[in-house]
Amino acid sequence: MSPSDNSSRKPSASPLGSASGKTPATSGTLSEGERDRFADLMEAVAIHKDKAAYGELFAYYGPRVKAYLMRLGADNALAEELAQDVMVTVWRKADLFDRTQASVSTWLFRVARNKRIDAIRRTTKPELDPNDPLLLPSAPPAADQLITGAERDRLVRAAIVDLPEEQRQLLQQAFYDGLSHREIAEQTGTPLGTVKSRLRLAFLKLRSKLDSPD
Repeated sequence: MSPSDNSSRKPSASPLGSASGKTPATSGTLSEGERDRFADLMEAVAIHKDKAAYGELFAYYGPRVKAYLMRLGADNALAEELAQDVMVTVWRKADLFDRTQASVSTWLFRVARNKRIDAIRRTTKPELDPNDPLLLPSAPPAADQLITGAERDRLVRAAIVDLPEEQRQLLQQAFYDGLSHREIAEQTGTPLGTVKSRLRLAFLKLRSKLDSPD
């Protein structure tokens, strides 16, 4: 599956598994200044491969993308897998983001939605309408793309396992459990600033391991 194809294709129907059929309202909860900041972070990743900027995007959007995918009907394991893929797409394809066309939230949830649709295509569940335009088969990915995807997934999981225990636990709480930095600080009794600095360090180490094959 090509992340660039996913991020550039505009949705043409309601999200599967969503009653409203609308993009999540995450961007609506942000101020204009916050939206501009996230757009700046995306551009920093696209232009400079800025790992700190990526870490902030990862920390904020990772759990939200996972929650969105679960609202689209993905179970916990699939939502985790697809959310990881979406966040890797941010690192590799951030140059496709255009702040004049969409907010970071809209762009990311569009990528996530398309990956969820592709996952449904692969499972071909019988209760889905086979004539739904969203479910029409796409060209199969090339063999080298499949290998790259499998290797990327292996690297993500291996990189997380190799993190120090305290960083791995924080990453688990922020990404998989969907907790905010403040909630993590309250649950663990760790100062908020320490939680943020440890998470940033964890994301930088994770990115370094993921980026090394390139």
